[in-house]
Parts: sequence; structure tokens; C-alpha cells
Amino acid sequence: MKFAVDPWDPSYGTSLDAERGESAAQVALDVELPSAEWQPIDADPAAVAPEAVLFVDGVRRVDAQLWLEDGTPDAAPALCASYAAGVICCCRDGGAHLVAADVRRGMFTTADAAEDVRTTAGTYRATRTAPHPDVAPAQLLSLALQRELADTELAAAAAARGEHGVADDLLVVDGPLRGRQHLPRAVGFVKTHRSDYLPPQLGGVVSALRTGQRTPVFRLGSSWERHTWYLRLPCRPGAPWAGIVRVECSADLPPAEAVAQAARSQATLPRFASTEYKDSRAPQNLYPIAGLERELRRRLGEPKMLYRALRRAAAAA
Repeated sequence: MKFAVDPWDPSYGTSLDAERGESAAQVALDVELPSAEWQPIDADPAAVAPEAVLFVDGVRRVDAQLWLEDGTPDAAPALCASYAAGVICCCRDGGAHLVAADVRRGMFTTADAAEDVRTTAGTYRATRTAPHPDVAPAQLLSLALQRELADTELAAAAAARGEHGVADDLLVVDGPLRGRQHLPRAVGFVKTHRSDYLPPQLGGVVSALRTGQRTPVFRLGSSWERHTWYLRLPCRPGAPWAGIVRVECSADLPPAEAVAQAARSQATLPRFASTEYKDSRAPQNLYPIAGLERELRRRLGEPKMLYRALRRAAAAA
């Protein structure tokens, strides 16, 4: 019996969901090539990697779960969380260096009377989210935290662009580009695959990709639109979708510019791919993103200390 092992660490879930469903997104396949002519596309020798690559990412951690007395018979649930976003730059001459980092703490709840939680280890800013009868409270608060993290990532990216001052750069957002499509020279870097966007007859083009090859650019339209393409990063051969990532850019770009952005991603991203013996999410977890995540988690602070500070603040309230 022949089989292949996906290098992705299963403790992080799976890079490819075996039960992924067909997407309801509208797909335009002929942005770069007619669907009948789809085939793997080699890297364009004329495409030049940018002078600087800016990687944007964020991390989050729930420090404690709270119950707030809001004058009703049932206490309102809340989350106290620390979250951070940052940007690391990889320059041709200057190596890798951190150019922006923003650490925040928040208390997320549906309670109307929510107030900031002040502790000896810092203040958790009260952020209220409206209740929704069809969404579980824990999920509702987690989504509110994720929205704040996305806003923090956007602010960090804008700050890095303003301070770095390199005209020839590429901004790589870890995850979908949604909400950040307006950022110039930006791409979203999607490591995991939960939906089938391509019809079955074209899915084989993805699994046929060799290292550094990509699919033609196509357009996705759902609650938001983007140009996108699949790219295979350097990895050990085996699983059909090993090393496959999906890269996306703004739908506002003309097709020719989207294709140029795809070619630029081929010239840029493979050289940052991680290797199995160093990263359990190789090759999709790019080295600069992994390093940025470690630095941001370090800046979140010691979780046990923050938890004790919250317990003392609750006792003194």
C-alpha cells in the first residue's frame, strides 16, 4: 500500500480539510487564461522580487473568562484577552527586522454596563458587542476579539508603511486580505483550505503544480471580491496538496496587474518557506511570520501573572 504523510502538524488541524465543501462564491476563471487552457504556470524570469517584503500578522490569547453582574438574574459572560499585531520587514540589504508592534488588552462582553477592568498588570479596555440569538455567547465574544485583532493588524500595517519608506515593497498579510484590500501592493497569504473554489475538472491543476508553479489567476466573489491563485511552496513530494497556499490580491486591480502581482508572489514567497525539521507547519508557515508570532506572543506578557492580576482586581471590586 502506497501512501503519503502530510508534513503539517495535525495538532494545528489540517492544511487541507478532507471534508471541505463546495464554495458558494461566484468564480470567474478566465481572468488570466480561458478555463479550457488552464495549466500550471512557471515562474516568470522577468518578475523581480521587491526590495523589501513586509509580513503582517497578529496573535491573540484569552487570559480569563469573566461573569459580569449587570442587574439581571443571570450574569453576563465576558472574555479578558491580550492581543497584538506587528510587521516584520525582510530587506535585501538589512536582513529581517521588526518595524511595528502593537500590544492591546480588552474585555469583551454583551453587558450594557461594562467598564474597563483595571489591574496591576494593565487595563483591559471594555468592548461591548451586541447579543445575537442565533450565535452562542462564547462564539460571539471570540468574533468580537477577532475583529479587534484585525483592526490592530490594519493599524500596524499602515504604520509600517508610513515609517519604512521603501517604495518597492510587497505587503504580505497572514490570512485573507479582507478589510485590507485598499492597502497598496498587498497580498493575502492563506495557509489552510476549507472550501473548493475550483470545479472538479480544474482541481487537478492544483495537485499537478510543481515547486514554484502556480495556477492561473481567477476571481472570487462572495461577501467580498478578490483575485486569487494557488501556489506550491518548496516541500517534500508526496501529498497532492502539500505545500499549497492560496494567495489573493485586490479585485480593484485590473487583470493585467493582478497577473503581475501573482508573478511577483512566485518570485518572492518560496524563498521564505519553512522546512519540516524547523517548523511543524512547514512549508506554509513562512519563517518571517513564525518569527513575528514568537515575538508578539512574548510581548503579550506572562499569562499566569495576568490571571492573578485579574483575580485580585475581581476581589477588590
